[in-house]
Amino acid sequence: MGFRNKLLVCATIVSETREEMVKSMEKAKEEGADLVELCIDSISPFRLSEVELLLKQRTLPAIVSFRLNSQKNSYKGDSKNKCLQVLRLAIELDVEFVEIDFELAFDVIDELMQKRENSKIIVSSHVKSGVRCKEKLGNLLVCLQSTGADIIKVVTEVAYITDVAPVFHVLTHSHVPVIVRAVGDRGLISQLLGPKYGAFMVYGSLGDKSIPGLPPLLSIKNVYKLDNVDTDTKVFGVVSNPVGHSKGPLLHNPAFRYCNYNGIYVPLLVDNIKEFLRVFSCNDFAGFSIGLPHKESAVACCDEVDSLAKSIGAVNTIVRRPTDGKLIGYNTDCDACITAIEDALRERQVSNGDVANVSPIGGRLFVLVGAGGAGRALAFGAKSKGARVVIFNRNFERAESLARAVSGEALPIEQLDAYCPENGMILANCSAIGMEPDVHLTPVSKENLRSYDLVFDAVYTPRNTRLLQEAVEVGVTVVSGVEMFIRQALGQFRLFTNGLAPEDFMRKVVLEQF
Repeated sequence: MGFRNKLLVCATIVSETREEMVKSMEKAKEEGADLVELCIDSISPFRLSEVELLLKQRTLPAIVSFRLNSQKNSYKGDSKNKCLQVLRLAIELDVEFVEIDFELAFDVIDELMQKRENSKIIVSSHVKSGVRCKEKLGNLLVCLQSTGADIIKVVTEVAYITDVAPVFHVLTHSHVPVIVRAVGDRGLISQLLGPKYGAFMVYGSLGDKSIPGLPPLLSIKNVYKLDNVDTDTKVFGVVSNPVGHSKGPLLHNPAFRYCNYNGIYVPLLVDNIKEFLRVFSCNDFAGFSIGLPHKESAVACCDEVDSLAKSIGAVNTIVRRPTDGKLIGYNTDCDACITAIEDALRERQVSNGDVANVSPIGGRLFVLVGAGGAGRALAFGAKSKGARVVIFNRNFERAESLARAVSGEALPIEQLDAYCPENGMILANCSAIGMEPDVHLTPVSKENLRSYDLVFDAVYTPRNTRLLQEAVEVGVTVVSGVEMFIRQALGQFRLFTNGLAPEDFMRKVVLEQF
């Protein structure tokens, strides 16, 4: 078809004035866009002379669009006439792409086809209710194709990430150039994985104008490098809700490239993990990092579970075995956390002249905040090293359940700050307390941190939480969530790639990016 020789990256420009559109166009160019979609319906007040000047001033190839039913459109009953004026002007000025709403296509497409020189005609449909099966989406594309357009385009709202599956099916089986975009945070993979299924164009957002479901332009070029994605690319990702805070893509994608491994790692905003794994069940979806709140429920979704993960009752990694497609669950959180804490305590012992072969965690009171997936991993890991585990959690029943599993003790979260039965304790925060945007929060007050020898915080956004800052101020050894993140990611990467793990490179990436 001549469209997929080079992936095109398009930035949507929505602005009220010509001047703003020109500035945004320049920014899009700086951030790596190949072309822009100029949403003329967003300009207010509408003056055709301003539109003409804008099109003559364009510094990038452009798609000119004017949506009749756009929320930005304030022209009401006069919108059709304004739209026709814009489309005819774009053809007259030989703009690269001219987009027509499907409902208007049969009224004007023949005229535009006859008058055009080099412009490509796109006929588009914006579906508010979503198209949740491949047959319905296929039927819609047949209708769009019947207009005789050079390119057809569907923008559809999705309620769940699984609603994106029909998009990939259509991209794979379409016989004409097609642009399909799933709107909203759960539709992000329609752009990030589109090139794997044959998309010739993807959309991105300007750095200062976040649009749900669109990756930032800079991430397309620098993080994901979608130009390198092809049909053989293996898909990995972080399954979480929320998922926007995850730094996984910043680490795993460069590591894949460093190892010359054909893989892409993407954020996956998943509401129902069982349904997600059922829908995206092909071998190309090769492995997943499992985040909150799915680490425990993911156990039941696996065909096999590693013995450690089974005893913990939580998995943070799922790998699809290529020989039979079965899902195998693992937990790399436990070893990552425990070894990070042990290494920090041993380093402290060495500096004090103390050297011991046994675990420095053994015999200590291990105060754990949080009884979710990461909390369970730490509780079992601490118990295996001989620690006495005390668990605090907002949901006291969950704390009690975990305490029984590790022969520990559960206490109400309200007692945490004042809890001080002895000195030399270890504090491990595995809750979301202190995570962005609530960076002002901390589970234990600064003064009461003096009772601890070491403070660990699983939160890594921000890298230096209030809890860690205040622990350092009172002279306590700290272990950052970033260190845990590096170690568990190394474990995951080895599972994803069957043993490859460039540790020095991955550490360097994390310390530069986080």
